[in-house]
Amino acid sequence: MKIAPLAEVKDRFSAYIDESRESPVVVTRNGRPVAMIIAIDDEDDLDSLLLAHNPRFVQLLEAARQRVRVTGGVSLAEMRRRVEGKA
Repeated sequence: MKIAPLAEVKDRFSAYIDESRESPVVVTRNGRPVAMIIAIDDEDDLDSLLLAHNPRFVQLLEAARQRVRVTGGVSLAEMRRRVEGKA
């Protein structure tokens, strides 16, 4: 992982975008990390990043996890029946 000051990243932004294809680039301001440049290879990567940072989605996911902990969830066979519309 590369770490670079903001002023340098601003001056060579295109080069740091290229470098992010190898590994993330942490951008610092006054020696403190403030951002990260991560390469996006395809739309699935973008969707995953957006969902991972969406507070509402994270909240829904945690609520679902809590329900599974309490109820035990459903079996794979039951899930398949529901998905196929046979429930």
